[in-house]
Amino acid sequence: MAKISPLAPAAFPAMAPIAGVRLASYAAGVRYAGRTDLMVAELPPGSTIAGVLTKSQTPGQPVIWCRECLPGGKVRAIVVNSGNANVFTGRAGRQVVEGTAETAARLFGCAPHEVFISSTGVIGEPPPAEKIIEALPQIVPLLKPDSWETAARAIMTTDTFPKGATATATIDGVTVRLNGFCKGSGMIAPDMATMLAYVFTDASLPAAAMQEMLSAATEISFNSMTVDGDTSTSDTVLLCATQQARHDAVASAADPRIADFRRALDAVMVDLAKQVARDGEGAEKFVTIEVTGAVSDASARRIGLTIGNSPLVKTALAAGDANWGRIVMAVGKAGETVDRDRLSISAGGITIAKEGGPVPGYDETPIAKHMAGREIVLGVDIGLGTGKATVWTCDLTHGYVDINGSYRS
Repeated sequence: MAKISPLAPAAFPAMAPIAGVRLASYAAGVRYAGRTDLMVAELPPGSTIAGVLTKSQTPGQPVIWCRECLPGGKVRAIVVNSGNANVFTGRAGRQVVEGTAETAARLFGCAPHEVFISSTGVIGEPPPAEKIIEALPQIVPLLKPDSWETAARAIMTTDTFPKGATATATIDGVTVRLNGFCKGSGMIAPDMATMLAYVFTDASLPAAAMQEMLSAATEISFNSMTVDGDTSTSDTVLLCATQQARHDAVASAADPRIADFRRALDAVMVDLAKQVARDGEGAEKFVTIEVTGAVSDASARRIGLTIGNSPLVKTALAAGDANWGRIVMAVGKAGETVDRDRLSISAGGITIAKEGGPVPGYDETPIAKHMAGREIVLGVDIGLGTGKATVWTCDLTHGYVDINGSYRS
């Protein structure tokens, strides 16, 4: 196991049970020795589901399966393996997905398309079908309502810590809970979700309303975070509702009674997205990029992501170098509407460049001190409109090369 990221939270959060959800993990030996690599979540009959999946044109078989299942809007189980992504594996990969779904369906007494599947790990290697399928009957007796951290650990690959988040909200005065966990460390770039993430709630919500809320939450969370600019073939975010909370029925995402639920969902998703950036492969610094004054929010986000994905910016951050010229470069190549002479750049809240050049006589000492820290905040004001966005990323260190150069060994 890799050394835990210096940017990791102090501990996995305390997460109370979600009514109707049980989880378990198991060491199936898919790729790793001496650790769990298979996670199963069981949900009660009638549970609804929404999902956002990778836009990659070379998706894994589990992603294709989830796309086929989502229109049904129902879920009874989620099965996730780590160590093998089941991507570019041809007919054999499809057979693994179908066999896994059929086996789980028999165990949980449901239709195969109520079983959602995800895989993460090495691309292009035939998955060990028998290890996954034979492990499923062994994992069912282990299902418990409080196994959130162990479930999060089972889906890790190059992650250095398990990632979880929790929140509560009220609907009609009834308290509902949301728990989520995810994995992600490398091959992280926004194109819907950029890793695997699972959020569960006891709220009573229809699938269509959940889909609208999840898509919106993804834009301000996982789609506003980047580590290395590479979009995974396996990206999946699933939101499941067990319908156990005793509030009145919700008809649509426009229902004002679920405004607080939207807030809580956004909070859980943003928390998880930040944790992925904090666990970027080899990361030593967590970077927040705040873009304001753009012609639209979408333009602001694209500018922020271009800065966050720039190797030159990221290596300067790693070195603690206050080289704001690289930020100017990244803004310019984003392809968005900008005016050089209205552009303003700050670090740690201190303006260092504006009106087409550096601030006359600015003192680089406090900027250098800020850049040497673990938590860095960069501000970019375009000066043209009201569009704004916040993007999270990390620095680029030798550790990234070390991790990815030996990934398959």
